[in-house]
Amino acid sequence: MSTVTEPMTRRAYLLAAIQADGQPVTTCRAEQLLDGSPLTPTGRNTVRKALRGLARDGLLIAQDLGGRRIYLIPTTTGEDGLA
Repeated sequence: MSTVTEPMTRRAYLLAAIQADGQPVTTCRAEQLLDGSPLTPTGRNTVRKALRGLARDGLLIAQDLGGRRIYLIPTTTGEDGLA
């Protein structure tokens, strides 16, 4: 019996890498995280588009800090502020 698996998209790989890293991510850091991927190399603009797409989908939070855009992993907290 063979199992069909879907290839991992760039966004899915990037999100998994960001979650594993656990730190806020800039475009530069996202490029570094993608360097070790099995996916074809990408340019900065493609990485920016992937980050914006993940933020648009609610999987990351975009925030401007000191004139730079960073992306954060959303945290889930209850009403009392505890995870």
